[in-house]
Amino acid sequence: MSLLEVKNLVVEFPGRRGTLRALDDVSFSIAPGEILGVVGESGAGKSLTGAAIIGLLEPPGHIASGQILLKGERIDNLPGEAMRHIRGRRIGAIFQDPLTSLNPLYTVGRQLVETIMTHLPMNAAQARERAIELLKDTGIPAAAERIDHYPHQFSGGMRQRVVIALALAAEPELIVADEPTTALDVSIQAQIIGLLKNICRSRGAAVMLITHDMGVIAETCDRVAVMYAGRVAEIGPVHEVINHPAHPYTSGLMASIPDMEEDRERLNQIDGAMPRLTAIPQGCAFNPRCPQAFDRCRAERPALKPVGATQASCWLAQEERQAATGATA
Repeated sequence: MSLLEVKNLVVEFPGRRGTLRALDDVSFSIAPGEILGVVGESGAGKSLTGAAIIGLLEPPGHIASGQILLKGERIDNLPGEAMRHIRGRRIGAIFQDPLTSLNPLYTVGRQLVETIMTHLPMNAAQARERAIELLKDTGIPAAAERIDHYPHQFSGGMRQRVVIALALAAEPELIVADEPTTALDVSIQAQIIGLLKNICRSRGAAVMLITHDMGVIAETCDRVAVMYAGRVAEIGPVHEVINHPAHPYTSGLMASIPDMEEDRERLNQIDGAMPRLTAIPQGCAFNPRCPQAFDRCRAERPALKPVGATQASCWLAQEERQAATGATA
């Protein structure tokens, strides 16, 4: 059974010039203990998907249709107080900038203890003991002393470890990590990635890892969802999506990654830019930038369907799949 299921999610923002559809029919699931990477260009809808799951959409943004299920129970239609109980207790969140997640006026220990006592049946002494253990688990040295320090007394990498400890404080089933390594240097990135993987394996928590870095995805994730213009372009096992991409957009992303073994002066690029929400083209949203687009791509929107080991919303991939299976039948 899936821990998290997102079914046909639509997020809209009403405005003076009409309603903007920021997420359009997004569907995926995450199993217990699995890390799902969500990747795409800026504005693809990655962070918005995470915000919808944890119930932190900025008004007037709202879920217009679709469902979000946690262990088979709908959470997208819960009142604010009920969602606040789930957020933190059953779903933990790790954000890009740890400074925005931590209160600069309180010690990290106070913030951890308050979170633990809010969600778990512990007194202050038990909560402090657990907070120290969490800091140790996330690799903070001398945790018993550092627990009484303020956020500004920690480096960027150490602050991100504190944020991970906060996210784990109530032993959540799901962690939504939104660009958790972007603000860190490469060596610290590797440590944080290793930490996330260990936590996932040892605690059985599912992780939704939002990033624009395919290197992080390749190193960390079991499966990956590639998003484009508020829709899922392709989803599947990470090694399949990276080595045998079915969608031309995914192929373009893969080709734009530098290869240390190749000697070339210029990187490949995807011509053009992602469309604005007010000007998403008819048919496949990627068709103006796609070198393989044909008439059907410009007229009909493709649904997400199996093409080999992955699923892709691409007419070309689906027709090639049909031709191949027809030839072998």
